[in-house]
Amino acid sequence: MTTTATRIGTISLICLPTVDVDRAIAFYESLGFEKRTDMPFGGQYRWVEVYPPSGNTGIALAPPPPGKDVEPYETGIILSTDDIDATHEQFKALGVDVDAEVSRMGDPVPPMFWFNDPAGYRLMVVQQS
Repeated sequence: MTTTATRIGTISLICLPTVDVDRAIAFYESLGFEKRTDMPFGGQYRWVEVYPPSGNTGIALAPPPPGKDVEPYETGIILSTDDIDATHEQFKALGVDVDAEVSRMGDPVPPMFWFNDPAGYRLMVVQQS
């Protein structure tokens, strides 16, 4: 099989169509994310990017395409932490909709839990090795 190199270097953003951008910003900031971009586009829309404080890959919060509703889904977005239990407790204390407990399946699967953002998107948190 022949491979072709591209000029793609990194994953910079993952976009979550978001109707209530201000609510989403407040939610992600409560988790420690930093809002790095907030600018108007396309007349009545806003493009917002939030990032974990030490991360280079962010979440773009932008309106859905015209005429399309937001339908939350399991995003496949995985956030990492150095202490899964402390992070789980912190999320619960913040009122985040999280799994009741941390899932521990054993090696090689890291301890993890799922949570929902205000729009209903599901994201996962895993403990780094």
